[in-house]
Amino acid sequence: MEKPAVLVLKRAVELDVASRFQESLICYQEGIDLLLQALKATKDETKKAHYREKISSYMSRAEDIKKNLEKEREDGKYHKQIKIEENTKGFSYEKLFYDYLNETVTEVWIEDPYIRQVHQLYNFLRFCEMLIKGPCKVKIIHLLTSYDEGSGKNQQISALQEIEQSLKDYGVILDVSYSSSIHDREIRFNNGWMIKIGRGLDFYKKPQGRFCLGYCDFDLRPCHETTVDVFHAKHTKKT
Repeated sequence: MEKPAVLVLKRAVELDVASRFQESLICYQEGIDLLLQALKATKDETKKAHYREKISSYMSRAEDIKKNLEKEREDGKYHKQIKIEENTKGFSYEKLFYDYLNETVTEVWIEDPYIRQVHQLYNFLRFCEMLIKGPCKVKIIHLLTSYDEGSGKNQQISALQEIEQSLKDYGVILDVSYSSSIHDREIRFNNGWMIKIGRGLDFYKKPQGRFCLGYCDFDLRPCHETTVDVFHAKHTKKT
């Protein structure tokens, strides 16, 4: 486990130096875990002492980063950036949004010009399902999107009306508005968290077939390259 640990921890230090602290913390934690496994596996006392020293050093740095991130979150200065690379997996809506959903979330705003085509409408439906299942107590969802410019306009309106009716069964109001000039993609929760995704909700690749892994579970669906930025409303206010 020593070689994999060295590679992961080297990446952690690189990210740390680049001030990409959230990502570096994840790498530090993974690298420390690999070093602990190496420590348990070796009988060489010299190596054991070396591993313990390294583990202690990396744990100290990881703890400092964790405390700083928590303070930034409390102060509203938190900014997390996730770079989703081409064809990577493991980025379901639950994974991206769950940390920012709690019982104080009752109202959600989605601005996305591309909730038009069938797969995009299903993406929006999946997002709504996540909100219903999550710890939040959402009561109203606002969607600002644009009309389908082709023959799919009636299908788009009909699908959103169906989602609206379905949400009513859960006591949730869907408020849909249309704009021909919208181009930004943004999701906001009334607890102050704001998430900007370069591709909006539509960053998943088309599955190879209806009976392929990833068709239902978005954690198994390959992604297009995009960037996710997470802010708190306090951080975006002018001082």
